[in-house]
Amino acid sequence: MKQWLARFKESKLVKGSVYAIVGLFSYPGINLINKLDIKGMEHLQKLPKQNVLFVSNHQTYFADVITFLHIFCAVSWRKKNKLGIPYYLLWPFTRVKYVAAEETMKSNWISKLFSLAGAITVKRTWRSEGTEIRRGLDASDTRKIQQALQKNWVITFPQGTTKPFAPGRKGTAFIIKQLQPVVIPVVISGYWRAFNKKGLKFKKKGTLLSVTFKEPLQIDYNDTTENILALVMDSIEQSKKFMLKGKHHLMAVTDK
Repeated sequence: MKQWLARFKESKLVKGSVYAIVGLFSYPGINLINKLDIKGMEHLQKLPKQNVLFVSNHQTYFADVITFLHIFCAVSWRKKNKLGIPYYLLWPFTRVKYVAAEETMKSNWISKLFSLAGAITVKRTWRSEGTEIRRGLDASDTRKIQQALQKNWVITFPQGTTKPFAPGRKGTAFIIKQLQPVVIPVVISGYWRAFNKKGLKFKKKGTLLSVTFKEPLQIDYNDTTENILALVMDSIEQSKKFMLKGKHHLMAVTDK
């Protein structure tokens, strides 16, 4: 019974329905009330349908991922650097998973619904008396991500937090080294300004939301995890050398 239920949750019918519901409600906030600027969609058009890992900085719990799902669906309909009319939600591209904290995905009915869109829940952090405790990626989490990569694109946030310029976690580099996926860096901006931390309420309307997909990283999979992680953090512009490069970075830091 449990296996049948798990397969049902993974079916295109269920995921496609969740995409349509979430997509229709989120589209105005992403692309009408605010302005979405997308660059690099051409880097997504010829990717394989599996073993692709998207690494990105993180600014809200949900709005970032929801935008990625919109973009991936639009790409599958051959859109170029824009969403346009969201008819792509009629037959969405659902071979996508995203890594999320287990605590976050169990927090309320909205997060539980969105978990059906492809959440890979991990126990990398937990809260104790209001304090976030960091822990490494354990073996069961690695297996979940490995299984997901076999048939999907996977989105992960190496920092595991919405705090800008937080250090990356070696678990991401370990996964890259062991599984050797195609790695696509993504840089986002504006979400911290437009939405609250969960990404479900507006802070400031009319904000420019930017999503940039870069070319696949050239990675020496025999390199150390430390060097691979450094490469990843540079690629998503969250390393120390990027910290004070732009006014928007400084504002993001002081806003937290």
